[in-house]
Amino acid sequence: MIWFKKDLQLNDIHRMRENNMAEHIGLEFTELGPDLIKARIPVDHRTNQPYGILHGGASCVLAETLGSIGSALVIDTGKFICVGLEINANHIRSASEGFVTGTATPIHIGRSTHVWDIKIHDDNQKLICISRLTVAILPKK
Repeated sequence: MIWFKKDLQLNDIHRMRENNMAEHIGLEFTELGPDLIKARIPVDHRTNQPYGILHGGASCVLAETLGSIGSALVIDTGKFICVGLEINANHIRSASEGFVTGTATPIHIGRSTHVWDIKIHDDNQKLICISRLTVAILPKK
């Protein structure tokens, strides 16, 4: 298990989506495994582009939220903060209804940086987006 708090449960992370972008787009955490975190967002008026398909920026919000919160769950937040340093997203196919679900797994968990792989699938398990997020780990002031 990679999490800082070994007894961490899915309910413990729901508060991290309140009063921010994640809540605004309807993000819901769905799974917390020993080395992964999953969440989903609806494909609706909050996340669509004018063509009626999922906005690439919404995929990036899902990916960055998963990786950033994943990093926050790995570090001692009493001593450190984590901030996104770089995100890359390849949009593979569109989604026009239902939900898309992101799964974040760590590629690298270092002292000063973390790198996350995030794959986003639609309800039919078709790959929508592949993203890589680099997170900086900074001392808390």
